[in-house]
Order: sequence, then structure tokens, then C-alpha cells
Amino acid sequence: MLGPKVLPPGGWELIPEIELPNYSVRFSLRGGRKPTEAQLCRMSREQKAVARARKAFETGRSKPLEHRIHQLKNLQRLLTERKKEIVDAIKKDLGKSEEGTQLYETLGLEGEINMAVKKLKEWAAPRPVEKNLMTLSDTVYIRPEPLGVVLIIGAWNYPWAITIQPLIGAIAAGNAAVIKPSEVCVHTAKVMEDLLPLYIDKELYPVVTGGVTETQELLRQRFDHIFYTGNGTVGKLIMEAAAKHLTPVTLELGGKSPCYIDKNCDLTIACRRIAWGKYTNCGQTCIAPDYILCEPSIQNQVIEEVQKAVKEFYTDDPKSCPDYCRIINQRHFKRIMAMLEDSTIAVGGDNDESDCYIAPTILKDVKPEAKVMQEEIFGPLLPILSVSGLDEAIKFINRGEKPLALYVFSHDSKVINRVRDETSSGGLLANDCLVHYSVSSLPFGGVGNSGMGCYHGKFSFDQLSHQRGCLIKQLKMEGMNSMRYPPHTAKKLGWARFFILKTVDLGWVGRMVLFAIMVVGAAVAVQHYLN
Repeated sequence: MLGPKVLPPGGWELIPEIELPNYSVRFSLRGGRKPTEAQLCRMSREQKAVARARKAFETGRSKPLEHRIHQLKNLQRLLTERKKEIVDAIKKDLGKSEEGTQLYETLGLEGEINMAVKKLKEWAAPRPVEKNLMTLSDTVYIRPEPLGVVLIIGAWNYPWAITIQPLIGAIAAGNAAVIKPSEVCVHTAKVMEDLLPLYIDKELYPVVTGGVTETQELLRQRFDHIFYTGNGTVGKLIMEAAAKHLTPVTLELGGKSPCYIDKNCDLTIACRRIAWGKYTNCGQTCIAPDYILCEPSIQNQVIEEVQKAVKEFYTDDPKSCPDYCRIINQRHFKRIMAMLEDSTIAVGGDNDESDCYIAPTILKDVKPEAKVMQEEIFGPLLPILSVSGLDEAIKFINRGEKPLALYVFSHDSKVINRVRDETSSGGLLANDCLVHYSVSSLPFGGVGNSGMGCYHGKFSFDQLSHQRGCLIKQLKMEGMNSMRYPPHTAKKLGWARFFILKTVDLGWVGRMVLFAIMVVGAAVAVQHYLN
């Protein structure tokens, strides 16, 4: 590792950081002179993208609110003007219909952009904080500031929604952002690569496509924040790479989200909502209900009601229904089908590997040790496990890793409150599925193995901002400071305890009176100090 180097102000320079065996020299921006052609030639495509984003950020042009709003409106325009290209690409990748793409991919983004544009001035404004007696005459506030260059690694299951939503937060917070769409959605990644630079600043917000090799190369670069959506295995690698630069991370990782059904609830409505939440996007949703917990007495009725809902949503032949999606590729198809080996199929099970089709499937009498219970399903299989009641359900949930979402269906608020109070999850939703994701006033994120950090609405802005604490004092009233200066005495300590620990809500008039008292006290202290 090379040491620091004093550079002239302005411009930029690429400084080699470390040399690895069988690997090209790495570079990082440190300010100074422009790199030579030879240096640029030795940089990978990923290094160049990061370097240009860093250089663009250092110009300061991403910080003015006008620039941020302009970029957000351009992004909004992209979603409107290029709807056909977006829809066609997602249709090729996931088999989503045009209406499904708008409903689950772009509609939420439009709402998020509208909110950010409307609220940005408020979000970015300095935030006053409570003062103590020592800071009563000072200016004390929190100032949200851009972090710098953010890396956003998107996921394939909702390739626009999950990749662009954090980008909205990054732009709103005044950052530069390197966007890495998932290579699994080949057509969508290509559309992003082609269209984003036409609408938003291509230097501040470059798109880098590619697979594992390109992602690994990106992770070798230095970022100010990394935002990743995906699985826990890759999440650990992301965190390990980030640790080398002490880079903070937001990890949205999913997990096995439980769904407890109380026997006294309206099973028809409950199962209809569960079926929608489970089979939307062919089960490839990070917060899809992963499995059902219910008492044996209602298992057959749950199966019957879910089956009725599937028929209502996707007809008798889901394979031909335009609203029923496909598994993303054959590798995932085989992974999901392997989970069926030791479970009993109650409904569905039809499949076609050549079309990556798996029918909406319900599994009954599933055992905790079954293959389908060993990892997040991320597909259209719905296992039902029998429990004796709420107590056993809570114990079962708590034996596993903390999920990204937890669902409970019951008319009884005591049941809902017990699930809330006696478990831990990224989010809790009672009597519905998925829709908490659409509430921008709620933070969306995991806990434990299901992730860290959160986003949506103002939470995205805050997550990708540095909350800088600011205290602005004046070079006056020095007598007040005598209690902190040596020599330290018991009397000074007593005054310090009073001014630091005393917290009272005085109101405006009280604050003015106290300020006057403090001025007089300071004058007396100064006089005493001088004598």
C-alpha cells in the first residue's frame, strides 16, 4: 500500500493502491493531475466508471437541490417515455405482462420520485435539535450531506423496482452512484445500460453491466456506501469487500418469511391474500410468504381456499395465463424442483423445464426437516406446517433466522400483538401480504440474517446521507467556559453538572429569561476570573 502524497489543488490523479498477483494495477482518485493515457489504458471498465463518477462528484454538481430534482424528473420521464422498452425486456426475462410490469415495477418508482421531488427541500434542510443549558445561545443542528459515490447492486426478481429505488434515494441525497443491474435479467440490464445515460448524468450515474467478474472488480474499488439486494451468501461477500475500505453497507437479503393463520380468522379472505402474495412474480419475491403455520384442523380448508384463489387469479391453466410469470432460468428451475423430493404435493406440481414453468403448488404435512424448509424457496411452492397453536408457532419462528417479513392472519388483536411482541423480523404485516413494501412512510429493511439498513421515501434519503452534527458558537461569553478550564475544582464541577445535566422545557419566554440570567452570570464569572 502506497502512502499519502501531497498534490496540488484542483484536477485529479490516479494513484496505484496495491498490486495483486495476476491482476492489473488498481487506482484510486486522490485529487491532482489528470491520468496519463498509459494509466487509463491499464484501468478496467469498472475502474473507469468509478473514477469518472468520483471526479464528477468532486465537481460538486450533484449537490444543488435543483440538479437533484432535475435528474429525478428526467428519471420520471424515462419511465414514461420508454415504457415499451422496459415492458418488452421484462417480458423476455421474467414473462411479466405489461400491466404486471407497471403495477409491480414502475408505478411504485413513479410514486417514489414524486415524493422525493416534493419533499426534497424539507428532507435536505438543516434539522434543529434540542439544546442543553451550555448551548442555549448557540446554533445547533444536523445537516444531511451526500456520502459520495454509492454502489448499487440490483436484483433480478424486480429488476427495475429494486435497482432504481435506491438510485432515487442516492440522487435525492446528492450522491454519485454506480449502478450494477443483475446480469441474470439480460434484456433488462441491456435496456438500463442503453437508456439511463440518455436521461440522467452519465458521469455521475454510470451503468456497469456484466456478471460475477465485473461485480468482483467493482467491489475492489473504494465506495462511500454499498447498497445490495440479494441473498445472504453474497451479502457476506459484499460486507467482506466493504470492510477493507470501512465502507458502510445496506443489505436487503430476504429469508424464509413465515405466515401464521389463526383458526378463527376469515380463511377465504386470508388465503386469497396469501395466494396473491405467494404466487405474484411466480413466488420470486423476497417478502413472499415462504411457508404457512396453522393448526391441523384447518389445513385442508387452507389448501382448498388457496386453490380457489389460484384459479380465480390465473384460471384453470396458469401456464397460458399472461399474468403468471416464469422462473428466471433453468438453474433456478432445477433448484426449486429439487425441494419437492421429500414433501407431499396437495395442489399443483406441474412443470415444464423448457419453458421454466412451475405451476402454483401447495405442499401439505411438511416436516421442519424437509428440503423445502432448509432455504428461502423463491419460487411458487407453498409448504404448510402443522402447529398446535400460537405458542408453538412463535417458538418455531424464533428457532429460525430473523425473516425479512412476518405475516399473521387473525381477527384477534391479542394474537397479532403476541406475534409482534414475541418475535423479531424486518417488517410485520397483519392480515395481508407484501403491501407494507408500498408504504413509503415505513422503513423497509431486514434484521439479522435478513439484512441491515433500510430504505423507501425519506428513509432512502437518510440511509444514503451523512447526518453531520453542527454546533456554531461565537467568541463571546467566555466566562461561561471557566468551569471547564483548569484548575478543576469541586465548585466548577458543581456548575458543570448543573448546566450539562439539567434539561427542562422552558418555552420561548423561559429561554429568554434564562439567557439573560446566563449573560449576567457570565459577566459575574468574568469579573471574578479577572480579580
